[in-house]
Amino acid sequence: MTRLAGKTALITGAARGIGQAFAERYIAEGAKVAIADINIARAEETAQSIGAIAIEMDVTDQTSIDAGVAKTIDALGHIDILINNAALFTAAPIAEIERADFDRVFQINVAGTLFTKQAVARHMIDRGEGGKIINMASQAGRRGESLVAVYCASKAAVISLTQSAGLNLIQHGINVNAIAPGVVDGEHWDGVDAFFAKHEGKAPGQKKAEVGAAVPFGRMGTAEDLTGMAVFLASDDADYVVAQTYNVDGGNWMS
Repeated sequence: MTRLAGKTALITGAARGIGQAFAERYIAEGAKVAIADINIARAEETAQSIGAIAIEMDVTDQTSIDAGVAKTIDALGHIDILINNAALFTAAPIAEIERADFDRVFQINVAGTLFTKQAVARHMIDRGEGGKIINMASQAGRRGESLVAVYCASKAAVISLTQSAGLNLIQHGINVNAIAPGVVDGEHWDGVDAFFAKHEGKAPGQKKAEVGAAVPFGRMGTAEDLTGMAVFLASDDADYVVAQTYNVDGGNWMS
């Protein structure tokens, strides 16, 4: 059974990785999907391969957000579901954090989430038929980490925004919730592993092996491990779920 039949979804940062996995699963569940990404060439390639449409969007730029939302509505008719997936990882010892890096991470992870959510919520309110908004948090938002202060703080802010927006928008029939992954394998982990190799003196690949072994489930997550929760939160089954952040992390964090 297709749980999202007749629904339309906008997914940011979906040209690759977790966002692409969400798009593929949503299409399999009957939804029409717009892949929004700053890398429009890759977004178009991905969209063509899975049967979605591509929308150019820079979530740090309000004009780009508004234009992307408008183009999605023009192409799909309306937006029932938004996944705020676009994000940037960064890491540095406290003494080496640079203000420009901090600003960039918060522009994408926090302001990008808030103002994309706002633009889509305005459309949903005007349409009067409710909707589902899913933010991508992280286990990093549940706790501080020695070398990952800025990213952890940004994802803690996403959890807080999910709670506030969820309480505010449910009066319009808009459910706002979030997914908090743990360690998810993918091409981005090459950069993460290299960072820890540098700052912790680890051999290439050692950190990745360590974090995978530490997951109670016994391995790192995959993008596909997250798609079931994304479908649930977008479906009618989640109509009474409001302002929650769900851990999908193999048991890494309990809350």
